Amino acid sequence: MTNPLRGEVLNLYKNLLYLGREYPKGADYFRSRLKAAFLKNKDVKDPEKIKQLISRGEFVIKELEALYYLRKYRAMKQRYYEDDKKNK
Repeated sequence: MTNPLRGEVLNLYKNLLYLGREYPKGADYFRSRLKAAFLKNKDVKDPEKIKQLISRGEFVIKELEALYYLRKYRAMKQRYYEDDKKNK
């Protein structure tokens, strides 16, 4: 018997794995931590607990996206506003 939330969990794992490619500490570091987190919770059978874990994973996705946007913003700001520092 397969769990109906299995597809959601796999999709979450794939999305996190994809986002982890640009993680500041490296993709290998992120992948090992991600795998450990999913393996730690592999025996959870309660659908409510699984939904809580999925929502936590979605929160992590949002945080990673915010981290990447911030890094991109800082790089763009540094690139285009570098002259302001030199003029002062």
